[in-house]
Parts: sequence; C-alpha cells; structure tokens
Amino acid sequence: MSIVTKAGDGGSTKLIFGEHVSKADLRVEAYGTIDELNSFLGLARSLCDDDSANAILEQLQRETFVVGAELATPAEQVEKLKTRVSDAMTASLEAHVREIEKLPGLLDDWALPGATQAGAALDVARVVARRAERCVVRLSHEGGVPNAEILRYLNRVSDLLWLLGRRYEMSQHVSGALRQVKGQK
Repeated sequence: MSIVTKAGDGGSTKLIFGEHVSKADLRVEAYGTIDELNSFLGLARSLCDDDSANAILEQLQRETFVVGAELATPAEQVEKLKTRVSDAMTASLEAHVREIEKLPGLLDDWALPGATQAGAALDVARVVARRAERCVVRLSHEGGVPNAEILRYLNRVSDLLWLLGRRYEMSQHVSGALRQVKGQK
C-alpha cells in the first residue's frame, strides 16, 4: 500500500466515505486549515516546557482530528461518524479558560507575539485557529456544517491558546505586553 497515486489526482481529493471534490472546495480548505492548526499545536508543544500546557495542547491535537474528520465528511453523512465535536469538548476548553483567567494581571493588556519561542508558537496556533474558524463560518453559510458546536469549539480554542501564551510568558517572568509601562523596557 502507498499514499502515492502514481497518476496524480487532477486537483481532486476524496472526502470521508469516498465523495470526490476539488481541492479548491471550501470544505477541503476548512479541514486543511484544521490540519495546519494541529501541526502548529505540535510545534507549540515541542517548544513549551510547561507540563500543564502540554497536556492541554495534546488534548487539542487529538480533538482537532475529530474536528477535521467531521469537516471532511459530507454533511448528509456525518451521522455515520463514531466521534463528533461535542458540547463536552467545548465545556472542557471553557473550564481551562476560566482557570487560567483567574491569574492576577493576566488580562491587563494585549500582547505582542514573540516574547518567548513557546509563546510565539502558541500565538501562531491561535491565529491559525481563528482562520480555521473563518473557513468553517463560510462553509456553514453554504450549509456544509450541520454541527454548530464546531464553531463554538474553534472559538474557544483560540481563546485558550491566547491565554496559554500569556500564562507561559508570566511563568517565565517575561512581559509581552503591548503597552510599555513607564520605567520598564
């Protein structure tokens, strides 16, 4: 068995359950962006030396496979999937968000990406999550997303990634604050 088709694919690909679509199809763009997000989550995890953050990032990586599979399935066939994006997945992210938001000073300012390598990688993952969310919104406008929980989930992913980046920078005693405080560099 090989992943190489040997004949090329003429710019088309198969969705789950075998339907052929153009690689320019919005559905392919959406699940492809989820795949990209998964890779950036892995990069962030490889750069981050915080066990708690890494456990969350690994959870997100596993869950983005669920998101991608659901998006790679034609809307009329998603009921056939064994695992789908659920409100429990979103609730788990919201619990992490609530916990991190309790840290004093965390929400005092916006952040400039790049204060640390891990924080910057988390910010890149965050903006890819936002782009994925925009792709899924466009797909939902075409009726291609029967599970509205996917949008809620992706929105919470980007929130959580921003918070993880700021928490990591705080733990490293590095400020990536947007505004410089008088007397600080």
